[in-house]
Amino acid sequence: MTIIEATGLTKTYRSKSGPVHALAGLDLSVPRGSVKALLGPNGAGKTTVVKMLTTLIRPDSGTAFVDGIDVVADPKAVRRIIGVSGQYAAVDENLTGFENLEMVGRLYHLGGPAARRRAQELIDLFELTAAGNRPVKGFSGGMRRRIDLAGALVINPKVLFLDEPTTGLDPRSRIALWNVIKRLVADGTTVLLTTQYLEEADQLADDIVVVDDGRVIAEGTSDQLKAQIGGHRLEVALVDAGAGASEAARGILARFGDGEPIVTSDGRGLEVAVTDGPLALQHVLAALGDAGIELHDAGMRRPTLDDVFLKLTGHKADKAQGAADDDTLDKKEAVKTR
Repeated sequence: MTIIEATGLTKTYRSKSGPVHALAGLDLSVPRGSVKALLGPNGAGKTTVVKMLTTLIRPDSGTAFVDGIDVVADPKAVRRIIGVSGQYAAVDENLTGFENLEMVGRLYHLGGPAARRRAQELIDLFELTAAGNRPVKGFSGGMRRRIDLAGALVINPKVLFLDEPTTGLDPRSRIALWNVIKRLVADGTTVLLTTQYLEEADQLADDIVVVDDGRVIAEGTSDQLKAQIGGHRLEVALVDAGAGASEAARGILARFGDGEPIVTSDGRGLEVAVTDGPLALQHVLAALGDAGIELHDAGMRRPTLDDVFLKLTGHKADKAQGAADDDTLDKKEAVKTR
């Protein structure tokens, strides 16, 4: 059963350089109890979608429903069943972690005893017991993200919106937050996640939607998206690119690869998409050896985020941030949803 359903969402902003189409007819469907990841470069429209579904902005056209509730016609009802954690932690640095969560509970009219009880439950759930009574201004980045996510869960929301939740975190903190999100999903929470990290979508998402220029350009599981650009990438590094070695190596990779090889500016590094990675690597190494081309290194890797974007959109993942859709869920706006 679908819990989020959006059809034909559009949003246009005005700027000095003219209209900016943040969304241009975007459709989205999220099954209940699942994790859907919105993947795309900065300015693609990911955060605009989240802002619409969390009632922070209205679409110019199109419809959107969360658990059957029209986000435009009845925004208050939507806010009662959702939680939101933006890209930047919406916490009061002068309050303790416990006090922040208690304050959110009171804003939801839980009452003093219930708000304090829920705050303690979340402090324990997010493994912040030792730091719960310390001011948030002394928290690490990972701890701030956890307390912010805890704030989004005070009312046990049916749907949780996470806007690039691990941006700026170190690998250890990122993995810890992933584990928390997995536990929430296991308990029945539906999650809509925006991210620029394919690895994050790999870890968390049942399905991935790739967004660019305000439209859905691809959808599927992580493996399905990777398969669109070849199951593996084969890479070689030459000892010397001179005497025609680079061109000869390029021809060999083209023979066993799927498509035109990519060659670095110095001619020593080459890569190509391949379907059967291990077999292609064996053939390439044998052919390079027969041609007398010496290697520093050779190997395979799975497609990366840049590989997916380059194939699907024609540009890298670090596309310049859009003028209107800055892909940041503003701290004040995050507070407004609570």
